Amino acid sequence: MARKSKVPINMSSLLQTTTGTLAHIQEKTNSLTILADIVRQICPDLPADAWHIANCRHDTLIIEVKSPVWGQRLQFERNNICNALVNSTDGNFQKIEIKVNPQGFRQQRHEITEKSRAELLQSAPLHSVESNTVVNEKTAKQFLAIAQNAPKGLKEKLEKLARVAGKT
Repeated sequence: MARKSKVPINMSSLLQTTTGTLAHIQEKTNSLTILADIVRQICPDLPADAWHIANCRHDTLIIEVKSPVWGQRLQFERNNICNALVNSTDGNFQKIEIKVNPQGFRQQRHEITEKSRAELLQSAPLHSVESNTVVNEKTAKQFLAIAQNAPKGLKEKLEKLARVAGKT
């Protein structure tokens, strides 16, 4: 029986030898990372959450930004970015397309809001009158507790809110 080698197989060499979908995905991911580094070096003042490389097609690099302001900033550096892309990719990418997509960036916040809303609805059902009065009494007590250490004007307003919350 032949002995197995105990030397671990390097995953990067395994991915480089294959020609399947996984190798294609890794190649594209690596190239997008390199292209993002080029843009980041040319425009170091751009915040990381304001833009991202969306895709690349044929000889065009597509950059998405979350506001027109950042799109305009990239427009000013368009020629420098194009020159750097041509030099580093041996002419594979010669054009840049800048797209403003605020919806893509808002989607993350929307998902978080929906999750927290669902958790709130599960923890405290709003259709029960008894649970609402318990919640209102707790809220009134919390307002009074906060009001104890608050300045005079804020204290009066918190006490008023506590009275309103306790009545309903």
